[in-house]
Amino acid sequence: MDIGWIILICIVAIAAIVLITSAICFFKVFYSPKRKVFGEGKYDFPDGEEYKRHYPKMMEWTDRARALAHRKVEIKTFDGLTLRGRYYEKSPDAPIEIMMHGYHGNLERDLSGGIFRALNLGHSVLVYDHRGSGMSDGHVLTFGINESRDCRRWINYVLTEINPDADIILSGVSMGGATAMITSGYDDLPENIVGIVADCGYTSSKDIIKKVMREMKLPPDLLYPFIKLGARLFGHFDIDEFSPNEQVKKSKIATIFVHGDKDDFVPMEMSEKNYADCSAEVKKLYIVEGAEHGLAYIYAGDKYINVLRDFFAPVIEARRAERQTINKNKE
Repeated sequence: MDIGWIILICIVAIAAIVLITSAICFFKVFYSPKRKVFGEGKYDFPDGEEYKRHYPKMMEWTDRARALAHRKVEIKTFDGLTLRGRYYEKSPDAPIEIMMHGYHGNLERDLSGGIFRALNLGHSVLVYDHRGSGMSDGHVLTFGINESRDCRRWINYVLTEINPDADIILSGVSMGGATAMITSGYDDLPENIVGIVADCGYTSSKDIIKKVMREMKLPPDLLYPFIKLGARLFGHFDIDEFSPNEQVKKSKIATIFVHGDKDDFVPMEMSEKNYADCSAEVKKLYIVEGAEHGLAYIYAGDKYINVLRDFFAPVIEARRAERQTINKNKE
């Protein structure tokens, strides 16, 4: 066989291997298949022994959240998807938490308890399903990259459809916490954003993906380039475009970092690093003893609420005093 044909066949074979490997990585890491719809008497709870003992409480929260008065809300994303959620109003002038769930989660599974945590703080709550999750459209999870762009749309929704003067807190768990941190570093956010709650968020997509791969006995340095290529080719996004850690280095928004010290999925050290690197003048690291991944509130309960109240009360008071001064000067 002619040497040219041999070289061509080798090139085609290598390209095929790269393409197939990237496709497999994409579907394993980023693809979200059609989701089940859970109605009355049906629940979607995370697997794992650390979660099973809390199922009764999760069930109670879910039932209460379904029954509590709310209105359905939705937005269109920059790429034409419809995202759906719920708005629970505490009072017309209450601070509003935009609350975001985790990877392969949904608003009911991850945030039913968070709804009542926020309401107990005197906050209204806008909680929604990420793209590729729950009742929202899409099939690609982007670890906070496009989700942060969606968060910007929800901020605009609050300011145009609910209250243009709202004090807004971005609050998230795991990938939702990462999304809040990424959003906090945008340089054109409205002044209405007064705070961030980053509960068990990671430092970067690369860090958490490689950590999970090592635990699966897979070679992270070898496979990560295929994961990155798969995201680009099949998901049409750059997984390394933003990282939570790099974004909090630019953020000036008051941020509280929360983590359970028994979290074996996203290591506590990631929140410690995000806290240390955050440029906000007002920041706090709150470690919850004994809590596994995403379970800080269910462990800490009222203490969690009190820590957040003590953290945000002076921030919101200062923001409202500033706004009153501005309005008086306009008069």
